[in-house]
Amino acid sequence: MDAQVLTVFVLVYLGMVLGRLPGLALDRTGVALLGALVLIAIGQTSLPEAWAAVDVPTIALLFGLMVVSAQFRLGGFYTRLTRRLAAAEVAPETLLALLVAVVGGLSALLANDIVCLAMAPVLTEGCARRGLDPKPFLLALALAANVGSAATLIGNPQNMLIGQALQLSFAGYLLDAGVPALLGLGVVWWVVARLGRGAWHRPTPVPEVPAPAFSGWQTGKGLTVLALLTLAFLFAPWPREILALAAAALLLTSRRTSSRTVLGLVDWHLLVLFIGLFVVNHALAASGMLASALQQMAAAGLDVTGPAALFGVTVVLSNLVSNVPAAMLLLPAATHPLAGPILALASTLAGNLFIVGSIANIIVIDQAERLGISISWREHARVGVPVTVLTLAIAAGWLWIRA
Repeated sequence: MDAQVLTVFVLVYLGMVLGRLPGLALDRTGVALLGALVLIAIGQTSLPEAWAAVDVPTIALLFGLMVVSAQFRLGGFYTRLTRRLAAAEVAPETLLALLVAVVGGLSALLANDIVCLAMAPVLTEGCARRGLDPKPFLLALALAANVGSAATLIGNPQNMLIGQALQLSFAGYLLDAGVPALLGLGVVWWVVARLGRGAWHRPTPVPEVPAPAFSGWQTGKGLTVLALLTLAFLFAPWPREILALAAAALLLTSRRTSSRTVLGLVDWHLLVLFIGLFVVNHALAASGMLASALQQMAAAGLDVTGPAALFGVTVVLSNLVSNVPAAMLLLPAATHPLAGPILALASTLAGNLFIVGSIANIIVIDQAERLGISISWREHARVGVPVTVLTLAIAAGWLWIRA
């Protein structure tokens, strides 16, 4: 029976590596869901066990923060901010610095994927109007979104998962991750500016980008709720998932925006991906094979529970199966006092290495492609590899000091 669980697990994580299963029209979310359904259908996991395997507080936190992010999209906040930023009468290097700072700050408090999705088309339009080559700015957008999101436990999905599973303090994690993230944003600017020097300008057709009209009321409402939510995360004793759901409830209570419109911007695919992986990973853990594999690795000299090994394995695994599945798989080995920051920083910063390492990268590349801007994997790697190496080195050094 363990062979059945192992087979499903291997196929699911093969789908995470490839992004699909050969011969089937399934993306990563479909593969994870199919794996969970197969385990239930063959009797390896009952429905009550499958439901119990899902970390409901993590799903609730994700959902609540997605509603908060949707508020900013509907209010035209991202569009107004990006257009004003792109129109700033400053040198390209200064514009790049402003972009990195703004994107990094937004990604620390709002989901980095949403920031990239909302800003990439408008940024492309703004650069084209100024005669600037959009590519270095789009690459900086993706890189800064990933680095900035590493600063907090709500910046990206894997951080939310790690924070909830290990019950990390919001303020405590900020002390561990804030400095590497801040220095990492400086690295993003330096690498992109250095490689883009002398090649900032390139004639580009100005695309027509439809965007929601700016609403001061909706944006103000979102900013107020986000500020209160952040303060509550820092100082209130209540669970983060309850606070996030309360924020979502406030924003859904509206006389102007229908709940259908807001909920239409929730990333249901990501929520389903989490649910599927929770069930698949639980089945593997319940079989005892995961614990046995960790013991065998430790006997062979690779103790994943150690901070250095955990950091290295997280980096490698995040670029094989993506950072969310990697974080889920390695959580049982997160027993060191700094395991939470190690997992969060390593999985997030490693995502900048190649395009497929992070959903934020894929979103920016895809949005650019739709507007006629093609960014190859080589162009991304040219900046992604040095940014990843330098930011991981900074994070490792800082965590070593903190230890």
